[in-house]
Amino acid sequence: MFVEPKIDNRNFDSNRSGWVEVVCGSMFSGKTEELIRRIKRAMIAKQKVMIFKPATDNRYHAENVVSHNDNSIQSSAVNFANDILLRVSDCDVVGVDEAQFFDEEIIDVVNKLANSGKRVIVAGLDMDFAGRPFGPMAGLLSIAEYVTKVHAICVSCGNVASYSFRRTKSNKKVVLGETDIYEARCRKCYKEGMNEK
Repeated sequence: MFVEPKIDNRNFDSNRSGWVEVVCGSMFSGKTEELIRRIKRAMIAKQKVMIFKPATDNRYHAENVVSHNDNSIQSSAVNFANDILLRVSDCDVVGVDEAQFFDEEIIDVVNKLANSGKRVIVAGLDMDFAGRPFGPMAGLLSIAEYVTKVHAICVSCGNVASYSFRRTKSNKKVVLGETDIYEARCRKCYKEGMNEK
């Protein structure tokens, strides 16, 4: 289980070492819930936080980060990963949701933020609908000090699910959707579904 490292805000040192936390998993696994939980705990600890999300993900709200369970937190929508560096101000913690939708520059952006002493919490899908690493997520996982993989429940058999099964026939890499398009599935049920397609 992940436990947040202690930051003493009374003795803030701008030269301190930052770090990267990645929360990954399939659709409906609770990635955004965990991101929001960690951000809210940082806020309770009176740490300054900023949250970002890709502007392309407007399923629930144009600006706020919103989980499938309707938990939300104020954020800023940006078009490109480098926009985060232009908008981030004097803060202790930076949250990034749906990181898989950002360009590859997100890896350098996250590194720069951590190198400047910030705690960076990133959430995103680790695999796309075809079961391959999704966008920059593999790179983010490799630079993270802390990785938390969360799991959903397979809608077909009830086992632990780590795959996002797309029910439609589209082969486009990015198709925004919810339970109308995606299901969480275990490896066996995912494979069976892909074979049926």
